[in-house]
Amino acid sequence: MLSILIPIYNYNAYPLILELHKQCLECEIEFEIVCQDDVSSTYLPENNAINTLQNCSFSINKNNLGRGRNINSIAEKAKLNWLLILDCDVFPTDKYFIKNYIEAISSNKNKIFFGGISYESRTLENQKLLRWVYGSKRESLPVELRQKNPFSSALTSNILIEKEVLTENPFDNSIIKYGYEDLCLLSVLESKKIQILHINNSAYHLNLETSNQFLEKTKTSLENLNFIIDANILNPKDLKIIKIYNFVKKNGLKKFVVFIFNKFEGRIIWNLLSEKPSLLLFDLYKLGYYCTINSKN
Repeated sequence: MLSILIPIYNYNAYPLILELHKQCLECEIEFEIVCQDDVSSTYLPENNAINTLQNCSFSINKNNLGRGRNINSIAEKAKLNWLLILDCDVFPTDKYFIKNYIEAISSNKNKIFFGGISYESRTLENQKLLRWVYGSKRESLPVELRQKNPFSSALTSNILIEKEVLTENPFDNSIIKYGYEDLCLLSVLESKKIQILHINNSAYHLNLETSNQFLEKTKTSLENLNFIIDANILNPKDLKIIKIYNFVKKNGLKKFVVFIFNKFEGRIIWNLLSEKPSLLLFDLYKLGYYCTINSKN
């Protein structure tokens, strides 16, 4: 029936596994929860406790694989025909999370379901606001809005997929670094007309990086995107930032954008680290940085 796959990296996933385990038992389904750590440096004793739970396993990779390859590796171990992929730092928004997915399988012919991502409404320290604002505005979308653009609004941090589909269309193993591995997978599925059904079954994203950490991860993801585009893994038409970058390049504006970025980068970062980060400035920051790393082309 259901194999739940949890890629882990530097996070205590035990509370999540405990909740999923409880819900699976209540649903009286055949299940397994397979957790695989990608060479973390923290929370190993806590996560080792996963092995004490029935139908649950926790193991550690010998070498760092990267998120996509780690999920592929866990999927190969999975014994059951439906795979629920969850990031280790999410948590179900209600006690019927597993039941909702089981009912979705029973009442629909789709092979992929995306439940959505939510963010708690809570007071945060200023240094974590950028990630929360971005997630709340760009990722936490109502199901009706998500279904209008099913592939561009899906994430593999809370997705149910038939094992055969992922086996035949795995994450690209050439992508090792962080960033855009989701989009590459979803682009392949879209090209093969394998539809995603969006349902109202979200999980909270709990582990919010500081704004500084989020900016550094954003830069890493843009560098990885540059590799992905150069390697022809992803069609440029699939991403808004690439469309804008190509427009800038075509019209001879890249040097100007790089100049403006270098001149105002400090001020933009000041805003992004403030208590009122602007997503418009965040988008401009990403475009400026992407133009900068491509300034020699």
